[in-house]
Amino acid sequence: MSSSNHDDPMKDNQKKRSAEAKTVRKIVAIVLAIVITVIAVVGITGYIYISSALEPVDPDDTTKEKVDIPIGSSVSQIASILEEENVIKDSRVFRFYVKFKNESGFQAGEYSFTQAMSLDELVKALKTGKVVKDPLLTVTIPEGKTVAQIADIYSRKTSIEKEDFMDKVNEDAYVESLIDTHPNLLSEVILDPEIRTPLEGYLFAATYDFYVEEPTIEQIVEKMLSKTEEVIAPYIPAMKEQGLTVHEAVTMASLVENEAKTKEDRQKIAEVFYNRLEEGMPLQTDPTVLYALGEHKDRVLYEDLEVESPYNTYHVNDLPIGPISNFAENAVEATVNPKESNNLYFLAASDGTIYYSETLDEHNRKKNKYIN
Repeated sequence: MSSSNHDDPMKDNQKKRSAEAKTVRKIVAIVLAIVITVIAVVGITGYIYISSALEPVDPDDTTKEKVDIPIGSSVSQIASILEEENVIKDSRVFRFYVKFKNESGFQAGEYSFTQAMSLDELVKALKTGKVVKDPLLTVTIPEGKTVAQIADIYSRKTSIEKEDFMDKVNEDAYVESLIDTHPNLLSEVILDPEIRTPLEGYLFAATYDFYVEEPTIEQIVEKMLSKTEEVIAPYIPAMKEQGLTVHEAVTMASLVENEAKTKEDRQKIAEVFYNRLEEGMPLQTDPTVLYALGEHKDRVLYEDLEVESPYNTYHVNDLPIGPISNFAENAVEATVNPKESNNLYFLAASDGTIYYSETLDEHNRKKNKYIN
């Protein structure tokens, strides 16, 4: 009996130790499983992140962005600049990539990069000092063109039909989406049913490079609107000081564009228009009559002046309802920075010289002298 009583506590201790060992093994197994899972998750996440960072920022965005690489820039500084300009996703990944590939000899200079460029293309460009990609299509849109004329230019340069282009830019849902995308440039006012073409005046005159052979209408319009926004943005504070909305300023710029060619004359004519508006006088500018008529004529006749249209500035005592064409940047500059005067009239002689007058009598005398 005494021997049996002595063995029981030992067995109990063994059972306890065995249970504790099992618990420890379970805890160790759980901890190891957690650690392995965490390592796996971190590894997979890191792999996905690095793989993503090695891809172009936006394979579909071929808009050229100017990037300046200063002389003496290190790889680290170049990587930071490229990330700031949104040309690469992660400067650290770029640095490791360059180190892994053993690349060097990057050149300073002003580059034109796109978000569609791969890291290899960027590295090659930085080593040669040149942009790797050449445009597949280049289209120049001159100043003073209407949307219909712009559509015609693209129809001759691409397979896009002029009618399809015009249908798209007159589609309300599409225009509304563009207003949402470019709220600093476009406003609901362009949806006024009396406006002939909502985007009239907003497709900037410039040379456009495309990196696809057949850009879509949406790609063309987006590129042109982005250019307009880039040009207009610095002048918006001055527009507000003048008491102008962006739409009014763009409308005024289109009038100035069509009335004069030199920067100085555009500033003088802008002032004439402002002076007339202040006096409650109609602007009486012939290009608005031609736009209202929807045709080009070498000479505007008196009967043409009678056309009833919110664009005809012989018919309305205000700015026309919207722009009549696109314009050059100096037309915008003239709009926000006119040359101060008391002039209310101007006329253009056959040699292109523009004469200004403060009174109707003075204007008529100059008209008899230089026109008749």
